[in-house]
Amino acid sequence: MDGVFETVVGYSGGTSKNPSYHRIGDHMESIQVRFDPGKTSYEDLLKVFWQEHDYSRQPASRQYMNAVFYHTREQKQVLETSLKELPGRVETEIARFSAFYPAEDYHQKFYLQRHREIKKELISLYPDFDSFVLSTSAARINGFLGGYGTSDDFERMFSELGLPPEILKKIKKIR
Repeated sequence: MDGVFETVVGYSGGTSKNPSYHRIGDHMESIQVRFDPGKTSYEDLLKVFWQEHDYSRQPASRQYMNAVFYHTREQKQVLETSLKELPGRVETEIARFSAFYPAEDYHQKFYLQRHREIKKELISLYPDFDSFVLSTSAARINGFLGGYGTSDDFERMFSELGLPPEILKKIKKIR
């Protein structure tokens, strides 16, 4: 999605300190999205969010419940407006953001992790795994490998990232 430059999976919405997959406490699995408000809006992100999950679903447990967090009063207002446009009952929790804890490395960039050769080449461009996870390139390629965006979107996006053409060729073979 244009304007999104970083995605990290992790845990949020709870009170316990430093949760992990095996000690999640009262947190839920979540994704942190950083975006450029000059290129996309919180409202646009919410549109995608509401389209991509079943907001009427009751969670089996707190770990897997649906939630959306807001940081500012303005975001809360946009969120409340978007809720009014949804048909049916909304079970998604709406909460003020308090803290985010990144998940373990093996949870990051799920789709990209499944393509070891591409991941290895991409990681070689960054000084460490954290830099790779926080990179716009990894976020965009992970989304594309997950089925989001068209080939034209990817071609345009790939040229903006300035990555080696070998990576593009390998990704095209997959998708």
